[in-house]
Amino acid sequence: MLLNELENYTGQLLEVERFRDYCPNGLQVEGRGEVNRLVSGVTASMDFLKAAVAQGADALLVHHGYFWKSEDARIVGIKRARLEWLLRHDVSLLAYHLPLDAHPLLGNNAQLARALGAEIEGWFGEQNIVAYGCLSEPVALSAWTEGVGQQLARKPLVIGDADKPIRRVAWCSGGGQGYFEEAVRLGADAFLTGEISEQNVHVSRETGVAFVAAGHHATERYGVQALGAHLAQRFGIEHQFIEIANCV
Repeated sequence: MLLNELENYTGQLLEVERFRDYCPNGLQVEGRGEVNRLVSGVTASMDFLKAAVAQGADALLVHHGYFWKSEDARIVGIKRARLEWLLRHDVSLLAYHLPLDAHPLLGNNAQLARALGAEIEGWFGEQNIVAYGCLSEPVALSAWTEGVGQQLARKPLVIGDADKPIRRVAWCSGGGQGYFEEAVRLGADAFLTGEISEQNVHVSRETGVAFVAAGHHATERYGVQALGAHLAQRFGIEHQFIEIANCV
């Protein structure tokens, strides 16, 4: 299929125009005009770029791309090396950040519901990127987080009473720790995200609401895989997800 058709469809599917984001969503680096093999990953690191090219990728689909608002705009160092590699191999890079977190079916938080064993009841936070819902039945915090760790293949950092039964949960993939207090106000028994900040520990202790930091990378593996699989099925192209180990 044509690259511009792939970008146009994906942009409409994820409703990228409605998001105020920290980076451009969509085509970030233009390569060859036809896409037969799409390779997805969480972050467009150099390890990922090399692995994808080795697998014969025509285009790359990632959650964490380039050109963040806070970064140095110059094409030097790591950025130069990454862009040079993509351009030399004529491989395109498509990146979707907040739109991929928020999509109600294919997004990171929708896909995380599987790992949490929760049914989504609604969304909150800026641009509705945080989900909440209930477990099928109350379960001890320790048992729930053990299951989450097994699903994500990463042991989470847990703040809270291990024996406390929880049922109502809220979650936000990646760096969503700033939404913790809003989850508390909504009556959550536990809040799960990728990262933790110093103040989250005190809020958890003082409110009794558990805080679970399950890994930025670990909580954001699933949206890009679901999106890649959807695109492959719809357009009859090949898709492969490549996992680059990341302990954070």
